[in-house]
Amino acid sequence: MAEKLNVEQREDFGKGAARRLRVEGRVPAVLYGHGEAPIHLSLPGHETALIARNPNALLELALPEGKKQLALIKEIQRHPLKRNLNHLDLITVRKGEKVEVEIPVVLHGEPVAPADAYVDLQHLTLLVDALNVPEQVDVDVDGSEDGFQVFAGDVTLPEGTELVTDVEILVASVALPRVEEETDETEEAEEGAEPTVESAEEE
Repeated sequence: MAEKLNVEQREDFGKGAARRLRVEGRVPAVLYGHGEAPIHLSLPGHETALIARNPNALLELALPEGKKQLALIKEIQRHPLKRNLNHLDLITVRKGEKVEVEIPVVLHGEPVAPADAYVDLQHLTLLVDALNVPEQVDVDVDGSEDGFQVFAGDVTLPEGTELVTDVEILVASVALPRVEEETDETEEAEEGAEPTVESAEEE
């Protein structure tokens, strides 16, 4: 289901204009796609921030003059420290269209103790229906043991999607907890250390 946003078209561009918009509690954005000229927009800050929690959210933009346009978030730029939204790139989509998106990988279940499960690839690139983008890709590691691996080609994909990521790329793995071992150099250094004054007197 599309998230509805009332947006405004903007004519002022550049860093100064974008900064003024953010001070007013709005987010600058650009909408492009299908060979059309880019449209520069101003989005409501609070509503947009809530929607952007899902980076693949489908938007229904209420444009000036009563026009409506479906769009997906292509790129999110955030403030490096505050993590506020700085700018959004949006792409226009249509019913029945396929688009490439990055979908987060989420592990489910617990491996056999004491092994731990790791996500080796944070996202899978999938070709999906633009109006039905899955929120995540689930990988089951329940009961798996040390050395267990899941490659992109092994993942069960959401219905109606196609894998774009290389099938041989490692997605998740299970391994025993990493233990730091003393190196030979460390042991030699300890053996060759000079005795302290106290130990010398004891000898």
